[in-house]
Amino acid sequence: MTESRTGGPQEQGSQWYDGEAGPLVRPYAMTGGRTQSGPTGVHFDLIALVTLDPTAPVADDEPALGPEHLALIELCRSETQSVAELAADADLPVGVIRVLLGDLLELGRVTISRPVPPAHLPDERILREVIEGLRAL
Repeated sequence: MTESRTGGPQEQGSQWYDGEAGPLVRPYAMTGGRTQSGPTGVHFDLIALVTLDPTAPVADDEPALGPEHLALIELCRSETQSVAELAADADLPVGVIRVLLGDLLELGRVTISRPVPPAHLPDERILREVIEGLRAL
């Protein structure tokens, strides 16, 4: 017997545990086989910002929430994070994070701030003229 990362004993040679990699759970098992981020078809950009909804219920014992959902909630509890940061911090593939965030969005647990589309950003030429004008002052 060896100790797992979660502190529980694991049988040596168990097919569900790898000593170096940790528990072996396929991504589709975490998402219930889903690949889309909810029935609304929301797509989460890597730089989209995820924040806990302050009006959301605090109880984390909701049956629809799995351990991965709870981990994402905990990561967002201290500060707003991007989808890419959540994937890195949770050590999960971005595709899985997107599906889980879709669940949390539907449950009203998180809010998403989408990045500004490039078409709505100011023209680079205008920004350079402003910088040159400020330098002239």
